Amino acid sequence: MQNTTLRHALAAFLLAAAVALGGCSAIEARRQCGAGGCPGDDKITQQVEVALQQHTELQPPNQVRVQTLAGTVYLNGQVATELQRSIAVSAAKSVPGVTKVVNNIALPYQGR
Repeated sequence: MQNTTLRHALAAFLLAAAVALGGCSAIEARRQCGAGGCPGDDKITQQVEVALQQHTELQPPNQVRVQTLAGTVYLNGQVATELQRSIAVSAAKSVPGVTKVVNNIALPYQGR
């Protein structure tokens, strides 16, 4: 009985994580390409990282990490301004093969 409950809890957690990481498209990409991603994802990630490095305003102390799954680029990290977030998204969209950009870049808390 405990194993069944644990399996259900684990399944619910994995489903919630998949939705948080891009919903059905992430699940579908894993089915099509496997857990390691699709062919070309690593190349897209590298090209997006190079495109981001071209913008000095995105360099440390800002942090932008890149992951790609089935042509969808996930940007994670933190930058200082909304303009820097926009620059990062634009740079990622400019890379050939990018089909979508998910912007998870945080801004510092402004204390409203």
